[in-house]
Amino acid sequence: MSEVIIIGGGIAGICAALELLDAGRRVLLLDRDKAENFGGLAKESFGGIFLVGTPEQRRAGIRDTPQLALADWRAFGELDAADHWPNAWAEAYTQRCHDDVGLWLRARGVGFVPAPHWVERGLFTPGNSVPRFHIVWGTGRELALRLIATLEGHPRRANLEIRFGQRVEALLTGNGTVTGCRGVGEEDGKLFELTAGCVIVAAGGFNGNIERVRQHWHRDWKTPPPVILNGSHRYADGRLHDAVSAAGGKLTHLDAMWNYAAGVHHPQPRKPGHGLSIVPPRSALWLDWRGRRIGPMPLVTGFDTRDLVAQVCATERQYSWQLMNRAIAIKELAVSGAEHNPSIRDKKKLAFLRDLLFGNKWLYEEMTSNCKDFVVGRDLAELVAKMNALQGDDAVSLDEIRAATEGYDAQIDRGQTFHNDEQLRRIAYVRHWKGDRLRTCKFQKILDPKAGPLLAVREFIISRKSLGGIQTDLQCRVLDAAGAPIPGLYAAGEAAGFGGGGMHGLRALEGSFLGGCILGGRLAGQAAATA
Repeated sequence: MSEVIIIGGGIAGICAALELLDAGRRVLLLDRDKAENFGGLAKESFGGIFLVGTPEQRRAGIRDTPQLALADWRAFGELDAADHWPNAWAEAYTQRCHDDVGLWLRARGVGFVPAPHWVERGLFTPGNSVPRFHIVWGTGRELALRLIATLEGHPRRANLEIRFGQRVEALLTGNGTVTGCRGVGEEDGKLFELTAGCVIVAAGGFNGNIERVRQHWHRDWKTPPPVILNGSHRYADGRLHDAVSAAGGKLTHLDAMWNYAAGVHHPQPRKPGHGLSIVPPRSALWLDWRGRRIGPMPLVTGFDTRDLVAQVCATERQYSWQLMNRAIAIKELAVSGAEHNPSIRDKKKLAFLRDLLFGNKWLYEEMTSNCKDFVVGRDLAELVAKMNALQGDDAVSLDEIRAATEGYDAQIDRGQTFHNDEQLRRIAYVRHWKGDRLRTCKFQKILDPKAGPLLAVREFIISRKSLGGIQTDLQCRVLDAAGAPIPGLYAAGEAAGFGGGGMHGLRALEGSFLGGCILGGRLAGQAAATA
């Protein structure tokens, strides 16, 4: 008989299993997906992790401390001082991520790209004071494979049983204690009922369930858009949130989500509404459905992802366009995730340097050839005609687009001394950091005939991560409405809002998702081992 059941085979579940095996426990891990997808959404991710005080930071001349990181975290997330557990988890993560995430991963063979990225710098709300986004050399795929290999090579591997294709529907309880779970085989339909000393829920969030995303849509984002693409896990449906709630667990901050404003349809979809999250080029013009520049504050990525979503959702039709040319796209266009970053994923240093220095020509060809949301034109008239043909109406105005592009280019022609455009000022600012200088054009005009052809990308809101979820204490024990732990029940990772039911608040400092899953999974495993 297993002493602990872990529900979910993502990074949090794997880390919990490792801690339990270290403690000599007998573990049963249930995952709804197939064996080849072991590792969950992390396996498909870009693999960035929020770390503080690292060798990579010191080599780049970055002075960082847990105190500074916590101040940034609380300010950016607008955490309510009275919200005890999210604040406690934010403090725990910033204090412990160096040793319990970074050093722990390095000891298991995980390495990082030399220069940390600087994202979520903050716009109207302060964000990261310094670069902290450490990209795993090999992306999230390498992270998952390294941890799976550690699990498979564990000296007590015989104490672990893994069953795939198992959909847990409910938790078993008796005398106020969680004693196991029941469910059904995803493919064979066979019912199962399993008991154990305790259960760890690590089944992810609910952002793969678009109807539930709409149900919990935050009031700051107005009404949900007609089109929301799915960038989450296909099985992140909130089923285990319901099971925990039925067992007495408290769900909190469900309207706090981390969605993105630049989603496009996946050329080879593997689930309904499958989307890709574009890393929006900073030198592109971000336009509304008519072709007007969104503003008055121009939209530029890397400062406040949540605000980008809010601004697009505030427009009449709640989708947008980005307008650029081939030169901008080759230097700045990127797609989040392991799939479209093969040089990093496959750890090919020369290819990585080639793309960094000469641009992602292959990605430009891939997306313009295969993604239906990309349109190319020799001039503005041809581009606008193709944009309207794609959307099936005549909404995009050639006059509006011409006014936006010619006005922007005229600003560039005046010279940097006289730039009075906030987008150009922010481009100048980000280029001070060497990690961004190589990937950001130096004031590239849109209508430059040498930089063509022109490119427009139709972008939708894409659902990604749940920042709220099951409320837990610092031992990952699930709490009831009165704040008391439910015996035998733990939660970790995205299911728990990455810790405490929402340790990020309204906004997340990127990289704290994978990091939160690692720390939370480890703490849940340690706590369950001593229960």
